[in-house]
Amino acid sequence: MAEQQYPEPTVGALIFNSDGDLFLMRSHKWHDKYVVPGGHIELGERIEDALRREVKEETGLDVYDIDLLCIQEFIYDDNFWENKHFIFFDYVCKTISTKVTLNDEAHEYTWVSLQEALELPIDPYTKSALEKHIERIGN
Repeated sequence: MAEQQYPEPTVGALIFNSDGDLFLMRSHKWHDKYVVPGGHIELGERIEDALRREVKEETGLDVYDIDLLCIQEFIYDDNFWENKHFIFFDYVCKTISTKVTLNDEAHEYTWVSLQEALELPIDPYTKSALEKHIERIGN
């Protein structure tokens, strides 16, 4: 694999169901911590299209009401299994889908309240996005 020359743009999705619960999945790429689904933006792909595609690939869920939450920078951090520089575009969105189908990115998932999410072993970037969302909604 060639050495990284530029930061990689990625998307992440805080997905809420009709009960207001948040979807989290446990990923080996994040040292078995809970994270939100997401991934790379492909060349020529719009950011929100990448979000829909990544969520569908990793969870089988369809999302709507997509709203940008924050942008985070990840620079050669040991929290991920690869030593890379990422730019995270984190979004809040909704789903009415009920059937979850995980791909090999994750081995477990849960639907939890925001407060329950903060009590789980979550990666620092997911925690930061959750805290920003909580601050935004005023809880």
